[in-house]
Amino acid sequence: MRKQLKRLMPKPLKTFCTSLVILLAACSNADSANTKEAMQNTNTSMNSGLQVATFAGGCFWCVESDFEKLQGVEKVISGFSGGKIKNPSYKQVASGSTRHIESVQVYFDSKVISYEALLHSFWRQINPTDSGGQFVDRGHQYSPAIFFHNEAQKLAAQKSSKQLAASGRFDKPLATDIRAFNRFYTAEDYHQDYYSRNPIRYKYYRYNSGRDQYLEKTWGEDLHTQFEMNMGSTQSMSKKFVKPSDAALKAKLTPLQYDVTQEDGTERPFENKYWNNKKAGIYVDVVSNEALFSSTHKYDSKTGWPSFYQSLSSNNVIEGTDYKLIYPRTELRSRLADSHLGHLFNDGPKPTGLRYCINSASMRFIAKADLEKEGFSEYMKLFN
Repeated sequence: MRKQLKRLMPKPLKTFCTSLVILLAACSNADSANTKEAMQNTNTSMNSGLQVATFAGGCFWCVESDFEKLQGVEKVISGFSGGKIKNPSYKQVASGSTRHIESVQVYFDSKVISYEALLHSFWRQINPTDSGGQFVDRGHQYSPAIFFHNEAQKLAAQKSSKQLAASGRFDKPLATDIRAFNRFYTAEDYHQDYYSRNPIRYKYYRYNSGRDQYLEKTWGEDLHTQFEMNMGSTQSMSKKFVKPSDAALKAKLTPLQYDVTQEDGTERPFENKYWNNKKAGIYVDVVSNEALFSSTHKYDSKTGWPSFYQSLSSNNVIEGTDYKLIYPRTELRSRLADSHLGHLFNDGPKPTGLRYCINSASMRFIAKADLEKEGFSEYMKLFN
């Protein structure tokens, strides 16, 4: 794992590193006989009431350190999962011959922190697109993986992975394995809590591994966001939206879409794309992909424009006032893209009595069958 660091170090530190490698090898030989097998299952916990989760994200020193910072996590143990032989030593695993992966077992209080919150943290610790290792550590033994202990963890991991893949956060496809947990073998004692027992060596290794630099570049200010159930969706994982330049918008949008969204235009009634659309699905902003409206709230207002009696999110549909006619009207714009959408009137049906009169050109329709693929699976509940 740490051999690559020697190439990154200035000469004065190479002697230190060589000594460290010799020391670690000596410890490995001394402790390998004491390596303990931890055969956890769904109901196994370190202490009564704790749940267990197993993750692999490259160097287990780093993954252990990051998980132990979370409130509700009681203990994290470094070790190995996924291989065939019993009780492997660190030296055996590091050689790549055992097919084990450096992993951690996380013992957590589900009353304080959820498994979904652990997933939220896990994605922000690794490069999920790199199956050949993690950062400076290369080989299968450092590949990323989620080992699920039960069906609930499996479904949560799959959902979280799909949301991340659909978020646009990464330019490459995800390559993090999601597989059933089998066995976990605890690593030698000197690997446990390495980050706290050897802080200088750990910090030097971590900095030179490139992990933190990659995470900062990939996540930016979203790196340290806390997980909230109502934010644990694709949008919470997505890159911060930056509105394209005017030239880019003209290249992306049709002339009508540009006129409506950027110059506050209005399309012709009964001659637009969605006024009579009766398919099940949601409507998103054509520029930013913000969720705006649902077919479940759509009705025929006889005006020739798509009409809804409520929006999907009051946070995404912003009200303002325009004076383009003799009298003031309530204008509707999208929050992120600031696209002109249409207007709001008080002549709609129950239960709201409102009519969101929207231009088709400001929206893109996503059919119910495509919601999960497009990263909007949280809206499937509207159609149950």
